[in-house]
Amino acid sequence: MDHIDRLENKSIHIIREAYSEFNNLSMLWSIGKDSTVLLWLARKAFFGHVPLPLVHIDTDYKIPEMIEHRDRLAKEWELDMIYGQNESALKNNETFPNGNTTRLECCKNLKTEALKNTLDGTWPRYRMNHDTGKYELEENPKPYTGVIVGVRADEEGTRSKERYFSPRDTNNDWDLGDQPPEFWNQYKTDFAPGTHVRIHPLLDWKEVDVWRYIERENIPMVSLYFDQGDGTRYRSLGCNPCTDPVKSTASTPQEIIDELESGKFSNIAERAGRKQDEEDGGGLEELRKEGYM
Repeated sequence: MDHIDRLENKSIHIIREAYSEFNNLSMLWSIGKDSTVLLWLARKAFFGHVPLPLVHIDTDYKIPEMIEHRDRLAKEWELDMIYGQNESALKNNETFPNGNTTRLECCKNLKTEALKNTLDGTWPRYRMNHDTGKYELEENPKPYTGVIVGVRADEEGTRSKERYFSPRDTNNDWDLGDQPPEFWNQYKTDFAPGTHVRIHPLLDWKEVDVWRYIERENIPMVSLYFDQGDGTRYRSLGCNPCTDPVKSTASTPQEIIDELESGKFSNIAERAGRKQDEEDGGGLEELRKEGYM
């Protein structure tokens, strides 16, 4: 068994453990490489079927190809696909592209608040009707008590403080100083009533591990990750106004692996193209304490 096999087996074990221990469980799918690998692992864990809803937080500023990729795979893989968004903030132009907030405030509005209120069913949720291919308002949405997320510890500093099973309070707030110990393969899954739990099956994966797995499994990825002929590609995907591509001619997973192994990006953070990370004051950690992914 090689390194990738061990990562795969551990992640599948955690996904199955979460499914067996928590009711009303969901999985976040951002359409990025990590959450798509997570989705692939879930399909493997349950023999081609994903027995829980996939939730996407639609900021209305995603690159259109990402939404097209989401809906195409949702139909092809027969996923229980749901999306939610902060309709009020969008209607009132409380966003960075409209010039009315900072980038971090925009993230809080369109991602953090939308995520919390979508997961607990306070705000509208829209579910794909596979007969029509259209999204319809979900009636009487119930709160999701747990959510599986494609967070990796090496991607960004605050993510390295996570646990595989990470409790939040009823408001989705995260107390970094009160996380359960996790020794070997022993995970705490019994939490007080009202606790919201984030589950992180990819926590030990590195960026290059993700791409090795994509290459090995031939996982379909949105083409934004690959050079389309202009010498650039996206290394990390977010909202269009706040995400820049990197200079790279890699057009296949193997070429991306070669770049990562060569050290081409050794001094450049994976999220360097995500503009909200550059704003001062440790804002991203504060956002994550409040429920940001």
